[in-house]
Amino acid sequence: MKVQIWANLGVKDVARTEAFYTKLGFEQTPGQKSEELTSFLFGNDGFMIHFFKEESLKNGMKGELADLSKGNEVIFSISAETEEEVNDWAVKVKDAGGHVFSPPEAFQGMYGCAFADPDGHKFNILKWK
Repeated sequence: MKVQIWANLGVKDVARTEAFYTKLGFEQTPGQKSEELTSFLFGNDGFMIHFFKEESLKNGMKGELADLSKGNEVIFSISAETEEEVNDWAVKVKDAGGHVFSPPEAFQGMYGCAFADPDGHKFNILKWK
């Protein structure tokens, strides 16, 4: 059995989300774009994250979405090959309109930083030592 997994996240402004991830250099998922949705491929295996307009995702989930101002839903991790790459990510995220809430630093045998996109979805960039 072939299984594919992807993530669905809610956003307030699909166009803003599309601009943010495009500025970071992610590839849009072919055929996955509308007024209610933008989608991007992450990593070498093409993990998809669909970003749905919040109301559309709430309808599909039959319930409320997490309030990211009060807590976390998940943090996605992206690998980096060098510490310089981690540092570059932090600059790109700020320039694209994201929030670097944990600046580049060494910790627990890694070097990394963490950021939130304009809707508060969290990612970290990690280089294993």
